[in-house]
Formats: sequence, structure tokens, C-alpha cells
Amino acid sequence: MKTIKHITLSLVIAIALNACTPKMAFTSSSVVPAASGTINVKKDKNENYTLKVNVHNLAESKNLTPSKGSYLVWMKQNDRSVKKLGQLNPSGKTLTASLSATAVAKPQEVFITAEDNAEILYPAGQTVLTTEK
Repeated sequence: MKTIKHITLSLVIAIALNACTPKMAFTSSSVVPAASGTINVKKDKNENYTLKVNVHNLAESKNLTPSKGSYLVWMKQNDRSVKKLGQLNPSGKTLTASLSATAVAKPQEVFITAEDNAEILYPAGQTVLTTEK
């Protein structure tokens, strides 16, 4: 009987932890086929969402065809509005890039675009990676 209680408790804890820290993965890209990455989402003590984006094998934006100035990370919210989270700058042998951001709303989709200008307020360039299926 004690074993069943321990198993049940372990399952409840695992489900609770999984609900608090969802992990999203980017789908493969035809623009940058070798690129891959994940997004970890957590709710903080202020009821905001913290997002940690990690991407690997993301070719430098200047090497795309046509050449672009930067990669920007965006999220879609429940109301279908889009919020810019920040810029990615791949570096090193594995062309790794990461970004930490905070959002008031829970992300429904996270995507990365290749843009000419990092200062834009809305996505205009080609989507490179997305969590949308």
C-alpha cells in the first residue's frame, strides 16, 4: 500500500512540474535546415512568463539568400497579437544563440524571423523557425 502512495505522489509531482515548465521545440526549417532549438517557459512569482530560447546551428543572417541583418524572436499571444522578444546572434563553432525574455501573457507560438532591420515592431521577414505545427 505504501508503494502505491509513493507512485501516486511521484506522478502528481511530475505532472505538476511539467505543467509549470512547458518546453516547446522548433520545427525543422527549409530556410536553415540544420537549425534546431527549444524554448523553456516558466511562470515567475509575479505571474509573468519567463522564456529561455536556445538555438543551435543557426547560420549567420548575412549568409542567407537574400542576406539579412538579424534574427528576431517573436511570440503570438492568446489574442493573436505578436510581441517582439529580442534578437539572436549566433556565434561559435556550433552557431549557438540564446535569449531570455519575460512576457505578461502565455506564449501560444514562438517564431524566429530573418529581418533587414532589428528595430522593427512587427515581423516582416521570412520565418526561419517556428513552434507552430
